Amino acid sequence: MQPANIGNWFEDFQTGEVIRHSLSKTVFESDNNLFSLLTMNYHPVHTNADYAGKQQHGQILVVGTLVFSLVVGMTVPDISGRAIANLDYEKIEHLAPTFIGDTLYARSEILDTRPSRSKPDRGIIYVETVGYNQRGEDVIRFRRHVLIKRKGDA
Repeated sequence: MQPANIGNWFEDFQTGEVIRHSLSKTVFESDNNLFSLLTMNYHPVHTNADYAGKQQHGQILVVGTLVFSLVVGMTVPDISGRAIANLDYEKIEHLAPTFIGDTLYARSEILDTRPSRSKPDRGIIYVETVGYNQRGEDVIRFRRHVLIKRKGDA
């Protein structure tokens, strides 16, 4: 048996390429509750059905940073599995609410690639990722630069 390969080398990424990630996740109430507790986000719109029911969306909202974390995680096998580091996250946009029971999916577009200026054994990709739900509605979008190993330097 050979070990599973996770991630791609810098040279595998092409500007303009769109990757539809194979991982997905249905968000359960327990996910939202645990994340709220771990991150000390006790806002009742995330944890109190009575309170949330009287607000704009009429139901509990999944914590936005949980949505962000899940969508980033969905990209790991394709985007950052061989990464040395995620260098930054930028322009994180919450486009629509996520509710308990929604299933999240993700796609990423490679916006740019460039070799590292200081270290020849790595390169940087610039990627935009969009998370969307089972209804095809985009719920989150963000960009990041990822430092990735080059093939010849494995």
